Amino acid sequence: MHFVQAKGILSANNGMNIYRGCSHGCIYCDSRSTCYGFTHAFEDIEVKENAPELLERALKSKRKSCMIGTGAMCDPYLHAEEQLRLTRKCLELIDRYEFGVAIQTKSTRVLRDLDLLQSINSKTKAVVQMTLTTYDEELCKILEPNVSTTRERFDALLQFREAGIPTVVWMTPILPFINDTVENIRGILEYCIQAGVKGIICFDMGVTLREGDREYFYRALDEHFPGMKQRYIRTYGNAYELPSPDNRELMEIFQTTCEKNGILWKPEDCFAYLREFPEKYTQQSLFD
Repeated sequence: MHFVQAKGILSANNGMNIYRGCSHGCIYCDSRSTCYGFTHAFEDIEVKENAPELLERALKSKRKSCMIGTGAMCDPYLHAEEQLRLTRKCLELIDRYEFGVAIQTKSTRVLRDLDLLQSINSKTKAVVQMTLTTYDEELCKILEPNVSTTRERFDALLQFREAGIPTVVWMTPILPFINDTVENIRGILEYCIQAGVKGIICFDMGVTLREGDREYFYRALDEHFPGMKQRYIRTYGNAYELPSPDNRELMEIFQTTCEKNGILWKPEDCFAYLREFPEKYTQQSLFD
């Protein structure tokens, strides 16, 4: 872990990444891709120690309140957050200046800030987004080794439901020949139904691989799934998009289940919900 003084914290789309890099160790992580220009080891977390000061300055300068997004690139609830509490400090500012927030995480550490999320949600809007990819707990520990298991994340979703905090699930990626099964998809969907999630984001059943990400992923396959790397190479070559052979069947199950239970499933509808600021405030898009 190393500390930097960042020049800015909010993107043009009102998104922020307090940390750069990750300690969760997910074998498929796209953020490892060389296109993102990391100049340090991915596990050597870059900490933007002046993030709260930068955020306060940015919020004060905005003429209209809006949704603030965090977690799209790097999780705001890494292990380091337990001591540094930078995410919490930023939430305190979002609460104070009455902006909304959409948090994306795989960690149940987000429950620590339930009080702030409730406060924000009582004034504007707070949405927690959780990634769920793997229903089987033992398989989850292989694919996402240093983070809360799927069951633990599901329990967190139940707590958010009880607290009145809306949630959205990212059901991606789904790895071909590994967790692209009917049992896995139905298990995750059942969790989502029980948790009363507002929407589920799933572009398709599959995974994307780029330089940097691909090499790390294939090393993990060699370690945990002998022979699987060769199967991937035979099937997909050097492709960026690797769809599951069962994509059509699994997507039909996904869409039908969501429609039956009143869950948003089209990505554009989920994103519209995430960026929508309450009508009593002047709206400003999170992604425009």
